[in-house]
Amino acid sequence: MLYLSLLHPAQQIGWTSWTIHPSVVVGLIALAGLYEWGARTAGRPLALSPSPARRLSYYAALSIVFLSLNGPLHDLSDYYLFSAHMVQHLLLTLVVPPLLIWGVPGWMLRPLLRVRAVAAVARALTRPVRAFVLFNVVIAAWHLPPVYNTAMAYHPVHIVQHLMFMSTAVLMWWPLLSPLPELPRLAYPGQMLYCFLMSIPMSIVAIYVAMADSVLYPAYAAAPRLWGISPLEDQHIGGLIMWIPGGLFFYVVMSFVFFQWAQKQEDSEAAAQVA
Repeated sequence: MLYLSLLHPAQQIGWTSWTIHPSVVVGLIALAGLYEWGARTAGRPLALSPSPARRLSYYAALSIVFLSLNGPLHDLSDYYLFSAHMVQHLLLTLVVPPLLIWGVPGWMLRPLLRVRAVAAVARALTRPVRAFVLFNVVIAAWHLPPVYNTAMAYHPVHIVQHLMFMSTAVLMWWPLLSPLPELPRLAYPGQMLYCFLMSIPMSIVAIYVAMADSVLYPAYAAAPRLWGISPLEDQHIGGLIMWIPGGLFFYVVMSFVFFQWAQKQEDSEAAAQVA
């Protein structure tokens, strides 16, 4: 357990104590730069620019990534509380990707589809069944104790974990929010079924964690205790966070889909696409 105890530096947790990770900052600056470059190069021939609402959505997503992977939430997640880590993961998979997708208008992405290889890979990965399987396999695999504990012990592996969460989450959200008819959304009835099915795999993983009668992730057992929460209680709280908010989130999305469907009163796939 000695090497695990070294993962928990003696530092002050608080909203005024911030740790900034250069790799996160560089990645976010790169994403912001790509967005502005894409808006200029793709929009100039069409005299188009992303609307203020779309820009706000995109940069809100980048801001949430920054707040999740730096500062108090990051420190709590990496060094002290499994439950905080689950909050971080829900933000990175359920909040950031839809804001990113909605923030990028289809005309910015369409030039990429002119490259035949890119178009073929995009069509393959954004199909609903493949997107569903990829995301849920990644979530389940990374929560297996040997894999999760490896990510906690080796920071580069942890970075890969977060990148896989976010990238497969973008694919998972694509059948619901695609801005490109060439990579279409599901029809509204299909979207509702998709949301219902999405709530099941994460709930299974959450039940496994929440109902465990022993600590599955030793890194947190070696951590200094905060607020009198034992390692097992912390694990159970983390499982419940995955289970209840994580599952209910898709029912909220399903409600929005239902009202869109009722407004358009059409069941076809074409009716669900962005104009």
